[in-house]
Amino acid sequence: MSVEPDGQREGGVVMVWSASTRYEVEPAPVGLALVHDLLNTISAGRPRAADLLDSLSDAQAWVDQALDCWARERGQVAAQVPLTESDLEELRGLRAELRRLLASRDEDGMDTDDRTVAPAVHVAAAAVRMDRTGRAVLEPRGQGWRYVAALVLLEVFQAQQADAWRRLKICRNTRCTTAFFDRSRNNSGVWHSTKTCGNPENLRAHRARQRVRGSGV
Repeated sequence: MSVEPDGQREGGVVMVWSASTRYEVEPAPVGLALVHDLLNTISAGRPRAADLLDSLSDAQAWVDQALDCWARERGQVAAQVPLTESDLEELRGLRAELRRLLASRDEDGMDTDDRTVAPAVHVAAAAVRMDRTGRAVLEPRGQGWRYVAALVLLEVFQAQQADAWRRLKICRNTRCTTAFFDRSRNNSGVWHSTKTCGNPENLRAHRARQRVRGSGV
């Protein structure tokens, strides 16, 4: 699958993970891209992009597109999941919970907004069924935010089993905090973009060290 400037192309159809591509990051592989995109619905970047979970219309547009992209990645039919105003707080809480979990690997990378959100324990329902090949598969259950949460947590579970979860990270630049999938061989990446975040941060650190030396401290 080749990466297009505005998304991923599958069978001639361009799939756009709208939240991640606006920050110019390549989506995580396969179904984990859904989790990645949820993480990047936050308001970040320069100038600040909109929070895609701020209003019901924006959240519904994101969910519709994200579920369509996920279904194409997984070779399934996209579910229609209508949201209500009460779903928004739950989805924002799930996002904050996941971002806090990733940021805890490096406390300096924790998003200030996420720290103000009360901890939440999300429990999602799933059913086990046999597919046509005789393989047992998990399917999300629920409506509204519960269905989205079930799908997201199932993808987290599968990523953990495949040892891919540790590669989903939060940019260490505290002015950014974009989520990115680290494709480096040794999983050593800390910036979502070396050019826009890594180089400026390294330059600031270098100048700070020079000022300390110059002051004789």
